[in-house]
Amino acid sequence: MEYLVVASAFAAGCLAGWFFARAQFSGELKAAGRTISDLRTQEERLRNELDEARSAMEDERIEHARLETRLTEAQSSMIEQKALVEDAGRRLSETFKALSLDALNQNNTSFIQLADRTMQAILAEVKGDFQKSQGAVEAAIKPLEESLRRYETQIQAIEGSRQAAYGDINRHIGELVKMQDRLADQTRILASALKEPQARGRWGEITLKRVVELSGMSAHCDFVEQPSADTEAGRKRPDLIIKLPGDRQVVIDAKVPLRAYLEAYEAADPGSRATSLARHAKSVRDHMYVLSSREYWKQFTPTPDFVVLFLPGEAFFSAALDQDTALIEDGIDRKVLIATPVTLIALLRSVAMSWQQHSATENAHRIWETGIELFERIKTFMKHFDKVRDGLIRANESYNAALGSFESRVLPAANRLKELSAPDHDQALECQRPVDVTLRRITEQDEAQPDVE
Repeated sequence: MEYLVVASAFAAGCLAGWFFARAQFSGELKAAGRTISDLRTQEERLRNELDEARSAMEDERIEHARLETRLTEAQSSMIEQKALVEDAGRRLSETFKALSLDALNQNNTSFIQLADRTMQAILAEVKGDFQKSQGAVEAAIKPLEESLRRYETQIQAIEGSRQAAYGDINRHIGELVKMQDRLADQTRILASALKEPQARGRWGEITLKRVVELSGMSAHCDFVEQPSADTEAGRKRPDLIIKLPGDRQVVIDAKVPLRAYLEAYEAADPGSRATSLARHAKSVRDHMYVLSSREYWKQFTPTPDFVVLFLPGEAFFSAALDQDTALIEDGIDRKVLIATPVTLIALLRSVAMSWQQHSATENAHRIWETGIELFERIKTFMKHFDKVRDGLIRANESYNAALGSFESRVLPAANRLKELSAPDHDQALECQRPVDVTLRRITEQDEAQPDVE
């Protein structure tokens, strides 16, 4: 017995831990997913900026190549001009050699000086043009060089950000892998604990109680917690009895066919998984047959309309229904309804609403009875009120009779006493007015009573 309690507590703890770890892992997984999505968005933005920088740098490089081409062309042009000048000088020299030697000797010095001045002017002009072209090229290249340096700096920063983003992604992925491993370990522990029949049964009962508490039906449900004997026909005591208005009841029995389902979950190949799921569906059907054979409707009075087979997990029922699609119809034919936590909550909520309507009906009946009682008391009060009216009428009649006696007998004697001039009776007696008031009677409108349906 202590082993069962320990195993049940251990299974419940493992189940709670598994659900907690699963919820925590789900939350952290969603947060990590959002972080990865943000990092991917940031990486895409950085890639776009890098592409733009590379495109701009390529444009600058093309411009630089164009300027270098122009510089090369200018240098080539200056060399050609220099060659032309030299060729012109050579030709002039050959022409003058053809002249007379005397004239040449006379004019040689002046011509050479003139040619030298002309050559120097041409060379100076060519050199100035070259320097201007070189300065223009350098002025055009300098902004390009600065832009290339800025782009290189930006590219390095983008690369650093990308490396940091990849590092964060790798770190989050590593944490997710660790969490997945921990969740897998906890799942294996829970699966190992739920392989024990006692632990599975205790888990089913705890889940059933929790569903009843969530539905707000604890006041109308009886849990059977006493130990019961197992016979060849099976256990004859249900896990839960739901009371319905009108002294009716619904019997619920919790079953946890989990062994074949866990084997399907742990199967390594699709064939083994399909075989285990088929055995799981057969196990659910066998539980349905056993529950139908107990014939709870013959053991309880009044007879329950049907028996509910409670499976503590939606996945257990859906997996069995995928393999055996006739489970629901066959269960209805055998007065057995298969319910999961969601469907049982809906059933219990419907029962709770029927109890509310029943309570409202009872309250209305009590209000009707109270109204009838109040009506009878008002009738009694009206009778007493009529007696008061009759008493007032008699008092009025007695008063008027006394007043008549006073006026006819007492007052004349008093007046005669005045005529005799009695000294102490010099004032005349005043006559009293009779009371002539008609009292209203309470009208009983045919002694109306509230209608009774």
